[in-house]
Amino acid sequence: MVGDVPQDQLLDWREGDIPVSRRFDDPYFSLGNGLAETRHVFLTGNNLPQRLRDGFHIAELGFGTGLNMLATLIAWAQKGGAGSVRFTSFEAYPLPAVDIARALRAFPEAYAVAAPFLDQWAQGAHRISLAGLEVEVIVGDARDTLPNWAGQADAWFLDGFSPAKNPELWSTDLMAMVAAKTAAGGTFATYTAAGHVRRSLSAAGFAVSRQPGHGSKRHMSVGQLIPKDQTMMSPPK
Repeated sequence: MVGDVPQDQLLDWREGDIPVSRRFDDPYFSLGNGLAETRHVFLTGNNLPQRLRDGFHIAELGFGTGLNMLATLIAWAQKGGAGSVRFTSFEAYPLPAVDIARALRAFPEAYAVAAPFLDQWAQGAHRISLAGLEVEVIVGDARDTLPNWAGQADAWFLDGFSPAKNPELWSTDLMAMVAAKTAAGGTFATYTAAGHVRRSLSAAGFAVSRQPGHGSKRHMSVGQLIPKDQTMMSPPK
């Protein structure tokens, strides 16, 4: 149950395997190739896997089906680095393992490595150990949970539902908190190029730019945290 709504009534399924949130009337991943979009937006947008290293910390707004996490797991495995990467995700409405498994079957490469995650998730674990990846999913409204998080992210995946349908996850205050929880030189990437989101991230202290989006999406947004001394000298426009 989520609130007073049975979990099995929170989703519709489009084209068989694409989960669509009834709460936000938005799909959990691209109606095209969701894994390709994840790699384009979040991995390439944050200059990963080049930056990945032991102890590197990724944080994410919107865990969804875990597709971004699994793409990170694959990228780290392909890099062959020693040690592990940390992955923290903030999710208000976690999906049950059975629905995540159904959705991930659309992406054989991700599904092939998903079993250890799904096994632990089905048992109710929100701290999950995978080969080379230490995952924590913090359940609750990010406006409440993020301020209490003691971590610092080297890279952010901003992957909430559409700003038009889920504005709370893209508010100026929350974007400022994202910046406050970003390590020096840290970055963000997101599929949205909405003007108010870019302005909020710029006001929070990121140098923000638009880049070509994935597939039919013309633009996406990326940015890097500006050092505080440079921010004071040259505030972002």
